[in-house]
Amino acid sequence: MALAAAASGPRLSLGPVLFNWPAERKRDFYYRIADEAPVDVVYLGEIVCSKRAPFFKSFLPEIAERLARAGKEVVWSTPILIETRREIAETRELAEDRSLVIEANDLGAAALVAGRRHCIGPTINVYNEATLAFLARRGAARFTLPWELSADSIGHLCRAAGGDVEIEASVFGRMPLAISARCYHARAHGLSKDSCRYVCAEDPDGMELRTLDDQPFLAVNGTQTLSHRYLNLMDELPALARLGVSLLRLWPHDMDMAEVAGLFRAVAAGKLEPSAGRAALARLAPQAQFANGFYHGVAGMAPIG
Repeated sequence: MALAAAASGPRLSLGPVLFNWPAERKRDFYYRIADEAPVDVVYLGEIVCSKRAPFFKSFLPEIAERLARAGKEVVWSTPILIETRREIAETRELAEDRSLVIEANDLGAAALVAGRRHCIGPTINVYNEATLAFLARRGAARFTLPWELSADSIGHLCRAAGGDVEIEASVFGRMPLAISARCYHARAHGLSKDSCRYVCAEDPDGMELRTLDDQPFLAVNGTQTLSHRYLNLMDELPALARLGVSLLRLWPHDMDMAEVAGLFRAVAAGKLEPSAGRAALARLAPQAQFANGFYHGVAGMAPIG
């Protein structure tokens, strides 16, 4: 399966669900994305904790088929951190299915799909032109850039890519900052990772953390550390298009993501002013505080403009 040809102007994509949602709820979420969300590419797969994967695995073939029937390109994402023999075997099995488009989220997975067209996920640190060129020679046709890159860095990588590969940038959602072999959620509840009781399911958008001064700071999602603030580059969509970004990635959260996608689509197409889109997004996500600092070359948690 080849990657879809680039359209005029950036397309919209939806990253894999990071959180431990009930299997039926996640199934219904993807059904609505297939039927109603104006996104072009959908990434599927459990990338945070392999213990969650078996609960949802049986739904994936039907979901992938429904998304494809709706005209969405389906990409299969590999885990961020591969530790056990079972995880190695499952990643190898996924990578060996040449009918699938794979997004590699660690260099081991990237090695497994070398020599065929594939995607590089944002957890592989593509910070410079040499890294991009090296991975492109090995078959990478799309790069989702790390969250912490500034506009200048994104522009350099877009120019280096030319028309040969696609550049994708995240524009909405909590920013994944780190992954660990330890489970923060389990530890917070006095449990071990092996007997976690899947307590991460209690926090569908991650468990918020506060400093000793009682200020909101980060969020945790099982073994993953996330930003407290939600990335929101709605104002920067025209600039990203001018830089040469091919795809704009939204990360799923506990809100109406079909409506969120509609807002970003309208702003990207010039049919809605960014200020109006921002106001509508704030109504859809009243719990969220927004930030765009990394794009502007300052602390990521800063809201600029």
